[in-house]
Parts: sequence; C-alpha cells; structure tokens
Amino acid sequence: MAQLNQMELQDLRHLIGVHETSHKKLSEYAQRATDPEIKQMFQQSAQSAHATKQKLMSFLQ
Repeated sequence: MAQLNQMELQDLRHLIGVHETSHKKLSEYAQRATDPEIKQMFQQSAQSAHATKQKLMSFLQ
C-alpha cells in the first residue's frame, strides 16, 4: 500500500475518532433503551461503527 500523506493521515485519524465516538454513544443509548427493537437498532449501529473504526485503523498498519 502507498504511503499516506499528512492530510490523508489527519483525515483518517479524524474519521477513526468520529466512529469511536459514535460507537460509545450508540452503545450507551442501547443500554438506556427500554424498547427491545430500539435497543437492537442501537446495538447494531454501535457494532457497525466499531467495525468501520477497525477497518479504518487497518489503513494505519
């Protein structure tokens, strides 16, 4: 894989941070939700945000 320039690296770090924040917030919303369907929706969205963060982090290796 080609080397990332400074701008690309900065953008990638920003995106990783956004997905980490999303994962944390969605997980918290899932814990607070009382409706099972809403809880499941938040859990799935949190898992998706986490998976995307992991994929983005793989570009740093």
